[in-house]
Amino acid sequence: MDKENQAKAAPYDDNESLDSDALEIGGQVFYSRLFLGTGKYGQLSAMQSAISAAETNLVTVALRRMDAPFPAKDKQGNKKENQSLLSYIPEAVYPTKEIRQTVHLLPNTSGARTAKEAVLAAELSREIMETNFVKLEIHPDPTHLMPDPVETLLAAEALVNKGFIVLPYVHADPVLCKRLEEVGVAAVMPLGAPIGSNLGLSSREFLEIIIENSAVPVIIDAGIGSPSDAALAMEIGADAVLISTAIATAADPVAMAAAFKWAVRAGRLARRAGIASKGVLGEATSPLTDFLS
Repeated sequence: MDKENQAKAAPYDDNESLDSDALEIGGQVFYSRLFLGTGKYGQLSAMQSAISAAETNLVTVALRRMDAPFPAKDKQGNKKENQSLLSYIPEAVYPTKEIRQTVHLLPNTSGARTAKEAVLAAELSREIMETNFVKLEIHPDPTHLMPDPVETLLAAEALVNKGFIVLPYVHADPVLCKRLEEVGVAAVMPLGAPIGSNLGLSSREFLEIIIENSAVPVIIDAGIGSPSDAALAMEIGADAVLISTAIATAADPVAMAAAFKWAVRAGRLARRAGIASKGVLGEATSPLTDFLS
């Protein structure tokens, strides 16, 4: 058996795959392709456990949801440890004995209605969280939270020029994603369906066009409602997915986080393995008449 066939026949090692198939964005390496949001959890302790169960190493944090960086006081007026959102995000998770994944923060500009507001939010978050990464979100309509493509493009160009590593949340618009790529964003984050809807990949055909033509990582964000949606996203070629509502509002967020972890890994592995082509005609897996001779 030659070396190439020996390599193909080697036993699959999940830990080795996790290490060798890392995703790089803006010079930072991410071993997990499952990113998590931090909103909508009933308790911060549940969010903390879900992050660990998902074995993610990138979580988004909205600037407007961060508590003041001053310690609170108990009933006696004594200062106590600040129980802010950031205090519940673990510094690292341990998917294997060999790999220690640092949990990185991705501040987002959620709540910004214009490019000017988004740039200001990004600059504030860089000072507070000490990171150049920013998830750019601009949605002037508070009802449907649809991203504004014009303001997003303007803000993305301004933030790139200011040295930010920009990951813009946008419609599944192939033309817009290419324009954003041209101004220097580090990745694009097209929505699978309206944010918080859990409708899955309702924009699948457009997502596939974006994935096929993108020279930067494509992270499908918003609308993914189940682990099977996440697996499908990875099967069609997404580089990662960002999940928030589907985990945070599940009956058991921690178990759901684990389910998404395995779904993302399965979808990614299937994509790398080469998914068999589909057809409408039956085709036998073994010759039908050989036994007669």
